[in-house]
Amino acid sequence: METKQAIQALSALAQESRLSVFRLLVGAGPAGLAAGSIGEALDLPPATLSFHLAGLTRAGLAQSRQEGRFVIYSANFESMNALVTYLTDNCCQGAACETNACTRICN
Repeated sequence: METKQAIQALSALAQESRLSVFRLLVGAGPAGLAAGSIGEALDLPPATLSFHLAGLTRAGLAQSRQEGRFVIYSANFESMNALVTYLTDNCCQGAACETNACTRICN
């Protein structure tokens, strides 16, 4: 992942509703959730939800697909993992990781 992509992804997550949407999508796994279900779960009006989903999609953190009359959104796990890798690339400067967070990511 390039620095510019990481900044765009982090910017997209730096808003409470978008972060909540993304975490919900991560929890739903690859199957994803219908847009209406996301709005209901987070009590977001359709216009607001569309705005936030568009931001996550532009940042590469979410993707959508059509299933019948429903639009299903899911987290883009490849992009999410690339972001985590980018953030931890120089973790502990190559030495054995000693922190809990780093140990979970690096091992």
